[in-house]
Amino acid sequence: MELRQLKYFAKVAETLNFSEAAKSLCITQSTLSQQIKQLEAEFGTRLLTRSSHMVALTEAGQLILPQAKQAIYEAGLCAERINDLNRLAAGTLNIGVTYSFSPILTETILSFTKKYPGVKLNIFYRPMNELMELLRGRSVDFALAFRPTRPADGVESHILFQNPLSAIVGAHHPLAKKDKVTLEELEHYDIALPAKGLQARNALDNILPQNHRLRIRIELNEVNILLKLIRNSMLVSVLAEATIHNESGVRAIPLDIAEGEMAGCVHTLKDSYRKQSMLEFIRMLGDSIAVRDRQNAWL
Repeated sequence: MELRQLKYFAKVAETLNFSEAAKSLCITQSTLSQQIKQLEAEFGTRLLTRSSHMVALTEAGQLILPQAKQAIYEAGLCAERINDLNRLAAGTLNIGVTYSFSPILTETILSFTKKYPGVKLNIFYRPMNELMELLRGRSVDFALAFRPTRPADGVESHILFQNPLSAIVGAHHPLAKKDKVTLEELEHYDIALPAKGLQARNALDNILPQNHRLRIRIELNEVNILLKLIRNSMLVSVLAEATIHNESGVRAIPLDIAEGEMAGCVHTLKDSYRKQSMLEFIRMLGDSIAVRDRQNAWL
């Protein structure tokens, strides 16, 4: 049995299409079919059923697929560790990021890619719950997000900075000159909020009284569009202050409420291997101006 054959099998199991799998693997379809047949011969059983119209996993194929994926992952991890020893001259770093956390990353991404041009960065923007699934499935090496309202199973969260939950308004809004804003003051304005499930919305929902009278007019899950609406109207939103880092035409005014802080965190799997590139990226992020400004503001 060869690792290459397991990779071929896993790709066919993923696509359920020999032509698509062969194209993705950059091999011919006949080579792929031959390698799968050799793997089946070694196991002494069919792993896939084939017809002119469909491909499906047999019971045996379903049984060995998780082990095949684990073997592929372990082999890849060996290669990653060797690359780590090569002073970050090569390798891949997979980073999960929530939409609200993304504005403070630009500085570190540019610095990291300039210092370590051989390390490829794959950055995935997802809601918090999806990031935790990617992390547990080892599709990302770590996630950058605000601390969830409930701890995620099997995940460690390390705080980078504290950040106030804030009213976000356009530069010419009546609230723009205030130092703090109460929930009662927000009741006088039309509100545009991030969609339910996004972290800032979860934080707001947790502190809102059940009888609140906020005039919620818009809910959406795209932060860039939300900020554009705020910038060009008298709408008010509620987001983490870090969300508007380097954004012009908008201002963040901290909410005058108890428990109004959101902790910006690095999330990793418990007891998992830490790539050298991951440790270096997190170190550089902690030293970035964007993060230090928030650390100093908290102090």
